[in-house]
Amino acid sequence: MKSFHHCRLSVVAALAMAIVSSLAGPAARAEVAEVRIAYQYGLVYLPIMVMQRLQLVEKRAKGAGLGDLTAKYSVLSGGNTMNDALLSDSIHFGSGGIPPFLTLWGRTLGTSNEVKGVAGFTAANMYLLTNNPEVKSLRDFGSKDKIALPAVKVSVQAIVLQLAAAKAFGEAGYTKLDSLTVSMPNPDAAAALMSGGATGITANFTAPPYSTDALARPGIRSVMTAYDALGGPAILDVVWATSRFREANPKTYAAVLAALKDAVAYINQDKAAAARIYVEMQGKGSNEKQVLEILNSSNQGVPDMEFTVDPKNITKYSDFLHKTGRLPSRPGSWRDLFFREAHDLAGS
Repeated sequence: MKSFHHCRLSVVAALAMAIVSSLAGPAARAEVAEVRIAYQYGLVYLPIMVMQRLQLVEKRAKGAGLGDLTAKYSVLSGGNTMNDALLSDSIHFGSGGIPPFLTLWGRTLGTSNEVKGVAGFTAANMYLLTNNPEVKSLRDFGSKDKIALPAVKVSVQAIVLQLAAAKAFGEAGYTKLDSLTVSMPNPDAAAALMSGGATGITANFTAPPYSTDALARPGIRSVMTAYDALGGPAILDVVWATSRFREANPKTYAAVLAALKDAVAYINQDKAAAARIYVEMQGKGSNEKQVLEILNSSNQGVPDMEFTVDPKNITKYSDFLHKTGRLPSRPGSWRDLFFREAHDLAGS
């Protein structure tokens, strides 16, 4: 009889464990079945394109026991659009330039749904180009000049131009060139500059591949670079997310971060293959050889484009935006801008 009772208890215990397991299973897998990631147009977004084409998030998710997680990608235009999509949960991970990221970090700081950085992905130099032979430095720009950049006062180019102006004219003169700037998408601005001044555009602050194409034209030269203003290589683009998504989906978050690192490693190991992916996904009108040349280009030994998750020199931006009243809080360290999973990176 004792044996019967023991057997019966064992069966009951097994059934109970099975029920608990069946209830716990969905809870353990309660993370999103689809993770939505957005990026923008341009070669600087190559790591995200590699993630998409090689299904790196899906591979990392399987390894983490998340099963058939689907990564859905969308291409959005502009930092404001990216931020609106993130806050409305239309996307889970946004990516783009430093100013829109810092703006959202400042807006959500101390709230229940803070936005922080996941990691960097591209450090890229930008060139202030001109077709005006009279312009040798920032001080030579006059009232008849027009400087094209993606968005007046708020784009990363606009902020770097203000940093450079502060150096040239003194801190109080950081907006001295703002009246000369006009908003224009990178492709249109490059075409306007190379038209020989027929459009009135005499300068363009832009990054590869647009700067590379323009510098190959006679009569166009560089006045300064972003790295001149920032004192060295600096991160240009980062991925960011909300604390609410990260806390609810820790394994998915970790899978995306690991996939981003995988993509960066892939590009650095095989730039020719990465160039092929770019041409297939966004590089209409270009070829693999041209893209590869851009990926390998440098200025005085410093790469024009470096794919890295390290958020280099990001505090140059945050300090400047805080000093000029556009960021409510000044981060004590670059780590204050990023979730803890990024704190072992080589940021500054």
